[in-house]
Amino acid sequence: MERKHMNRTSGLAIVALGGLLAGSAFAQEELSVEDALEVVEANTLDDLLKNVEERRVVENQENIRRENEFRAQRDRQSQLLDQAKEDRRQERLRGERLDTQYRENERLIGELQDQYNQRLGKLRELFGVLQQVAGDTRSHFDESVVSLQYPGRGEWLGELAAKMGSATQLATIDEMEELWEHLQREATESGKVARFTAPVDQHDGDQVDTEVVRVGSFAVISEEGYLNYDWDLDRLVQLGRQPEAQFANTAENLFEADPGDLVSFAVDPTRGSLTRLLIQRATPAEMIGTPFGGIAAGHCYLPFCDGQGAYPGSVIIIVGIIGVLLAIERLITLTLVGGKVNRQRAQPEAPSEDNPLGRVIKVYDENREVDTETLELKLGEGILAEMPALTRNIAIIQVISIVAPLMGLLGTVIGMIETFQSITLFGAGDPKTMASGISTALMTTVLGLCVAIPTTLLHAIVNQRSRSIIHILDEQSAGIVAQHAEESGQAISEPEQA
Repeated sequence: MERKHMNRTSGLAIVALGGLLAGSAFAQEELSVEDALEVVEANTLDDLLKNVEERRVVENQENIRRENEFRAQRDRQSQLLDQAKEDRRQERLRGERLDTQYRENERLIGELQDQYNQRLGKLRELFGVLQQVAGDTRSHFDESVVSLQYPGRGEWLGELAAKMGSATQLATIDEMEELWEHLQREATESGKVARFTAPVDQHDGDQVDTEVVRVGSFAVISEEGYLNYDWDLDRLVQLGRQPEAQFANTAENLFEADPGDLVSFAVDPTRGSLTRLLIQRATPAEMIGTPFGGIAAGHCYLPFCDGQGAYPGSVIIIVGIIGVLLAIERLITLTLVGGKVNRQRAQPEAPSEDNPLGRVIKVYDENREVDTETLELKLGEGILAEMPALTRNIAIIQVISIVAPLMGLLGTVIGMIETFQSITLFGAGDPKTMASGISTALMTTVLGLCVAIPTTLLHAIVNQRSRSIIHILDEQSAGIVAQHAEESGQAISEPEQA
């Protein structure tokens, strides 16, 4: 009996120990909830049983607390669900009301739009034209030099056009009157010449307030000449160079004119486009090339400078200058010699060494005692001695007048060769690729003719002057020979009579 009791007691102890261990594990899991649980050691089975019973009481209380919390949370969730269902029902009702109101608003908007269109009537076409005029006028004002005196017009017109572009805004009476005022001012200022001060961008990048003169809506000039109006930047810019003198002089005259003066002025109807093309056109010095074109441009100090005339043109110009200088020298010299010869011709009894006729007469004075044939030979020799000085460089002038057009033809051939080479390399689609060769061909021909024509005329004049002096020498020489022969014949006849 005692052994059975002990076995049963041991079994209960084991079961109690298992329950205690399970309870301990469960208690450890819930330690975060029950932070104050106390671990009590059991030394005997009774103590263990007591601890298990106490643990069971604690666990039962914890379970009851958890069940109460779960029921309370379930009740709260049920309340929230009921509230959400009620809110959904209210929102559905509100959505139905809003949908009904939306359809009603759509109907009212349609009615008001029809009423608006009916009342607007022909004014719609007016506002459409007004919007178009505002847009077109803005681009015109942006490019007009009148905007230099009246800035901000383009921005206002852009705002007006954008405003009328919307379907909900229309132009007011004041805005329409202001638009008319701007249009009237543009038309009025287009026929005026106004003087005012405006900032001008200089070549060095600085901006200087300069006194300028505006000619209608076509051009703006300063003391230096024409100015370019860059409407993208809305400012005046100095031109890289002024157009040719016949246009630049009119700008200078207009700037210096007093109010009320009537002066001629070259107007660019394209508002600067033709002026920019004119200043891009090559000047005569640039077309010729040569030392003059290079030195004028400030970048060439060699004997030959490249230009449209190229090297043949340079040679033609230099040769032409030499020919003209020689002709001028001959013309001056022969004119002076001719004057001295004419004076000597009027006074043959007083021969002078400073002219050819005087020296020929001097030869006669030195050979009065010789016979007629010898005297004739002496005078002929004297005339031949004077001829080199009278005909010096005349042949060179003639050669230059003949060679110049030939050199021009050479330049023409060279230019055509360059043209055909450009066509071979790049084709004939772009005329700019052939422009250089054609310019060389035409310019050298022009230069050759420009040299040949004056040198031919100068050669004819100089040659005629030389021949006239030589003719006088021959005439006077023949007269001297005839006079000497007559005097010799009288001297022979007088002894026979004696």
